Amino acid sequence: MMRAKMNVVSVTPRSNHPDGTTTQVDLDLRAVGASHYPADGSDENNTFAKWTPTAHLTMCITNPALFDAFKPGDELYVDFTKA
Repeated sequence: MMRAKMNVVSVTPRSNHPDGTTTQVDLDLRAVGASHYPADGSDENNTFAKWTPTAHLTMCITNPALFDAFKPGDELYVDFTKA
């Protein structure tokens, strides 16, 4: 139904285990923004920023297979589909 394009702002490992092993990762995403809008609309971020100028998403990930899947600066598509 809707697709957003977001930047990974931060990835923060956390632990509640006595040995310090990572038990979750906090992920912070923000909507992409174009620093300027090319007249020809050639920057994809331009289009996303025009229609979704602000967005903020935080997630707590507890799946160890995904702890290293995201890096600050990554750009991601986030799809919203009715369940």
